[in-house]
Amino acid sequence: MIDDLLLEKLIKQALKRGGDYADVFVERRVTSAVQLEDDRVEKVTGGSDSGIGIRLIYNGKTAYAYSNDFSEGLLFELASTVSKIASAGASPVPVNLKRMRPEKKMIIALPPSEVPLHAKVDMVMRGNSVARKSDGRIVQATVIYRDLLQQVKILTSEGTLCEDERVYTLGVVQVVAASDGVIQTGYEPVGGHAGFEIFNGGVIEGLAEKAVKRATMMLKAERAPAGRMPVVISSEAGGTMVHEAVGHGLEADLVQQGLSVYSDKKGQEIASGIVTVIDDATIPNKRGSFLFDDEGVPSQQTVLVDKGILTSYMYDKRTSMKDGVLSTGNGRRESYENKPIPRMTNTFIASGEASPDEVLHSVHKGLFVKKMGGGQVNTVTGDFVFDVQEGYLIENGATVKPVRGATLIGNGPEILKSIDMVASDMGFSIGTCGKDGQGVPVSDAMPTLRIPEMVVGGEIK
Repeated sequence: MIDDLLLEKLIKQALKRGGDYADVFVERRVTSAVQLEDDRVEKVTGGSDSGIGIRLIYNGKTAYAYSNDFSEGLLFELASTVSKIASAGASPVPVNLKRMRPEKKMIIALPPSEVPLHAKVDMVMRGNSVARKSDGRIVQATVIYRDLLQQVKILTSEGTLCEDERVYTLGVVQVVAASDGVIQTGYEPVGGHAGFEIFNGGVIEGLAEKAVKRATMMLKAERAPAGRMPVVISSEAGGTMVHEAVGHGLEADLVQQGLSVYSDKKGQEIASGIVTVIDDATIPNKRGSFLFDDEGVPSQQTVLVDKGILTSYMYDKRTSMKDGVLSTGNGRRESYENKPIPRMTNTFIASGEASPDEVLHSVHKGLFVKKMGGGQVNTVTGDFVFDVQEGYLIENGATVKPVRGATLIGNGPEILKSIDMVASDMGFSIGTCGKDGQGVPVSDAMPTLRIPEMVVGGEIK
């Protein structure tokens, strides 16, 4: 990593014509990956990359330059380039660097760098073996392993200096089942800001079994009926809905541009009184967790919606300056090649008081969603469409048979306001969230909850 004194000189160079804020982001990434398809290890990759990004904010505008060349002359040239956005007089520069040290640490029991490559390959092959041997209708299996070591160093014009080391580990099993002209898929991931220990206890084999079970069960499932009906979403379904239909609309850049249905709604009721939505980067070892965001702001828990009332948006430094508030620690970037923007971390609907069984038993006839698939949302209107990967019909308070091809269609604010039961359980799912061409690791979650009426897309009978 670059010497602290040089970083400070770069900040001063970036601010030589003025400016409201500047920072320098230094990164080193080391990756490895194993991918198995068609009973063969198709790819084994690894590598490293290092680089630096220099940013200046002036009058709400951002200038950003980056390079993987650390030669001092080039770095001063980058700083001079971003300085040209400003035209005012000299601005304050850091004098006393405040080295930020995290109050907590992410415990990495078994760093992936200490695991030999053959052990990673062996694990992937075990997952494939279970997937292939579990059922003869499995015609394709893909097992993927990835790990990332990310070391960052950040200096800001406010004098904040921090360093962080992040370890992300991921495993995925995806299978395709086919029978009588019907094709279904099963997908199961595991991952987090954690080490190779997340695979202890036969985890990859368990993922394969679950993926196979889901795919083969859906082969014989009936088409889901279309219409308006009560919907129970299980905690096992993951938080796709809260992430897409709620979370993106609460990111401050979209709010300030008028591209969110939640713009200018702070302090207003946007959800049922039993709904609280939280973004929390401090949860140990979750995929969206970190000690500092990519602007050097310590991770924190932000209550976005408190018992139905919109209380906060998710801010990075630039958007917080515009609204005159503090950053919520949501300034994130994919790498040194990207400027930070407001992004979610671990976003979830807080647990309620009902039991999951009570929620299910309360529905006479409807749809039970056990696993969500992908979806789309219009953040301006709040309208969304989500696929159901695993669903069941509910009759007399019990799940009676699986159905396939269901979609959930609705409007984020309307659905949030209609939720009338929230259970005490909680289930997290993981992903890589894409926005403005950048992907960052996230997780999302929700408890089992009931939506009394929702449009379900399916077969019209």
